[in-house]
Amino acid sequence: MIENLISRVKTIAGAFNSNGDAVASTEKSLVFSFGDPEPALSNRMTDYLGTFLDIGGDYYRPPVDLTGLANLMNANAYHGPILHFKKDRIVQWFIPSALLSSDELAKAALDYFVLSNAYFQKFTDRFGNVLRLARLPGIAMRAGKTPDVFFKLNIDGTKVEFKPGEVLHIKEHDVKQGVYGVPQYFGGIQSVLLSEDATLFRRKYYVNGAHMGYILVTTDANLDDATAKKIEDQVKQAKGPGNFRSLYLNIPRSNNKEPVQIIPVGNIGSKDEFQAIKEIAEMDMLAMHRVYPGLVAIMPANIGGFGDLQKSMEVYYELEVTAMQRVFLGINEQLGRTAVAFREPDWKKQSNAA
Repeated sequence: MIENLISRVKTIAGAFNSNGDAVASTEKSLVFSFGDPEPALSNRMTDYLGTFLDIGGDYYRPPVDLTGLANLMNANAYHGPILHFKKDRIVQWFIPSALLSSDELAKAALDYFVLSNAYFQKFTDRFGNVLRLARLPGIAMRAGKTPDVFFKLNIDGTKVEFKPGEVLHIKEHDVKQGVYGVPQYFGGIQSVLLSEDATLFRRKYYVNGAHMGYILVTTDANLDDATAKKIEDQVKQAKGPGNFRSLYLNIPRSNNKEPVQIIPVGNIGSKDEFQAIKEIAEMDMLAMHRVYPGLVAIMPANIGGFGDLQKSMEVYYELEVTAMQRVFLGINEQLGRTAVAFREPDWKKQSNAA
């Protein structure tokens, strides 16, 4: 209980023994730390590994960790939802065709925005005419050493080799190599991880149960056990179970002029930069994905808000959505026929009609 903890504190401090009697103090300084530093990164998802042939020599390895990019979607509250937001904008104005359904495009679009690579398998008739396109999982696809040949890596370690020209590949351009695409947000991964680390640190702080809210110190030599017990009960009732723990300490022999002191030790809100870190990471993610905060459900910090969201959507459509659509319209060029088409937003139709 608290009495035992107080006794230990007194003994460790060197001011009193376990009976409360004064003992000689030491003049030596004591310095200690808690735990060892932990690495900020537990994997190599932020490394650009380059493109080279796999040990088997059949296909090229991606220059970045695709599984790491997929896991990164769950790192914080904004990165993954923003990627889904961009995917939804592609599907929103898509016109389904006999060659490509909305569902297949949605899955391929998410692959593209997460991995910057998307793949479709072409199903043809006996004359070589394309009948339909089916999305292939981007995280499992590999570009073969032979041009226009692709492999799919299965979970059991086997691989499927596709016929030359059977797979259609769209990707983000990378200036370092031309085999795979690399996400534009790759340079912002550190900000995503920093936001995750800050949140995990905060959660561990609250969950570990070792923190204290404050130390209540009295310097009353005449304090009896009954009064001390009442004070202890009041301290315990100050906050509910599972919240900050507080310590009561009475020192009967003290030169302190104040008979009662409250020493806050658990107020991390004023000790760390949690809010600043989260705000900076949030702005970094908005910048690296080039989206407007009001469009992705971020609450405004000012009274005026983010202005007219309809105008923001129109600007976002002109600057970003049309550019994203051009990537998928490139499928038509590779096929030699129309598989992908997009309709105009309602506000553009109204503007053209006027």
